[in-house]
Amino acid sequence: MDEILLLSSFWKSAAMAEIVNLRQARKRKARADKARDAAENRALHGRTLSERARRKQEAERAARTLDGARLDPDPGEPGRD
Repeated sequence: MDEILLLSSFWKSAAMAEIVNLRQARKRKARADKARDAAENRALHGRTLSERARRKQEAERAARTLDGARLDPDPGEPGRD
C-alpha cells in the first residue's frame, strides 16, 4: 500500500509541468534583450574622448601596417589590375 502511495505521488509530481504565461514570458525576454543591447551600446559608445582618440589612432596604425605589408600584384598576371 505504501508503495502505491509513493508511486502515485511521484507520478503526480513528475507529470505536472510549470504553467507559463506566454505574454509575460515574451515581455520578460524583450526586457532582457533590451538590457543586453543597452549594455552593448554603453560599452561601444560610452567612452571618454581620450579613449576614442586612442582607439582611432590604433585603428589608423593598424590600417597603415596592413597597407604597408600589402604585396603588389604581378603586372603580367591575368585577371588582376
